[in-house]
Amino acid sequence: MNPIDELRAARPAHLGDRPVDERTRAVELARAMSGPRGSRGPRGPRKARKVAVRPAWGLGLAGAAAAVAAVAVVMSGNGAVPTTPRTPGTGGQVAASATPTPARVRLSARDVLLAAAAKADRQVEGSGDYWHSVTVSRQLLTVKDGGYRVLDQSRSEGWTPSAVGGEQWFRSRSLGAKPATEEDRKAWEQAGSPAEVDVVVPGKPKAMSLSTSEGRVRTDRSPLVDGDKVFWLGRNVTMKDLRGLPSEPGKLKKRLMASYEGHGTESSSEKMSGDAWLFKVSVGLIMDMPVTPEVRGAAFRMLAELGNVEVAENVTDSEGRPGTAVSVEESTQGGGVSATRLIFDEATGQPLANEGVVVKPGGMQAGFEPGTVWHSSVLLESGWTDAKPAS
Repeated sequence: MNPIDELRAARPAHLGDRPVDERTRAVELARAMSGPRGSRGPRGPRKARKVAVRPAWGLGLAGAAAAVAAVAVVMSGNGAVPTTPRTPGTGGQVAASATPTPARVRLSARDVLLAAAAKADRQVEGSGDYWHSVTVSRQLLTVKDGGYRVLDQSRSEGWTPSAVGGEQWFRSRSLGAKPATEEDRKAWEQAGSPAEVDVVVPGKPKAMSLSTSEGRVRTDRSPLVDGDKVFWLGRNVTMKDLRGLPSEPGKLKKRLMASYEGHGTESSSEKMSGDAWLFKVSVGLIMDMPVTPEVRGAAFRMLAELGNVEVAENVTDSEGRPGTAVSVEESTQGGGVSATRLIFDEATGQPLANEGVVVKPGGMQAGFEPGTVWHSSVLLESGWTDAKPAS
């Protein structure tokens, strides 16, 4: 499915085909491009579709995300890097009287995920009428004529009701397309600091125009799909389904894999391994969904048993917050390879960001260097509340 078709399919039915302003259209298209084509992450429910995606203005999802950053050194085994103090003037030799510093052990992905699970289990769960979350999304795009790159940014909030028959509320705002690096800023300024830039949309003959200024806040609401569906977790699920997920890793995996059909999370024409599919769906569960702390911990334990997960320490998300990342690679259309990466706070087990990292350029990531974070969605806050936004 191409980005335009994805955009049309994601549009809530109650909005019909009425005209959309260009800024809104740009944000929606960025959202449609937010993940590797045919293998995108978890979404909210959608009517009359076997595979569902959350609307562009839906819960915690407005636009795609990116930040230019180098991938940290990947570690996938147990090892130690010994460090011992050196005495000046000894030619780099270890001083005889020096006390060796304990070696720092590099943990495996399994160990890191099990530690995160233990922290997630102990998180305090609140209560309320709505599950509320706030996210900031970014996507890296290339300016058509200038050749420099910009980050298209947006902020969104979502309120999902706990009761059947309620309405979802969405609030979004474009934060504008900003030069990605200082070098890109200089190129933008040399071009006259344009208020709008035309960016290249992979696979499309025409460029897309983006504003470099912040947009207005937009608030929408819509009834739940079928009156009770709130998220997509391999299939459309209700709040009752989410709250009833098993907290034992093996049972949770069996429940999720029952929806796996050998292809990506969006396109049935592209194959995806079971492990990559499970990782992608589970990242959405950990990041977005109102599951119990025990189920979130079980999701971390379940991922710890996958054999192809890699871990990177000292990773910084696009909001500048430090964390630890785990990732799984997947092939994308156009011969590329991308890694889905979950960044979390190792001290608390709290999720911080979901990122797409270029491993091998191609398709949607054509022209990007390996290691580039080409889209990301950072979670600023989430939890239960009784308050909904003013209409």
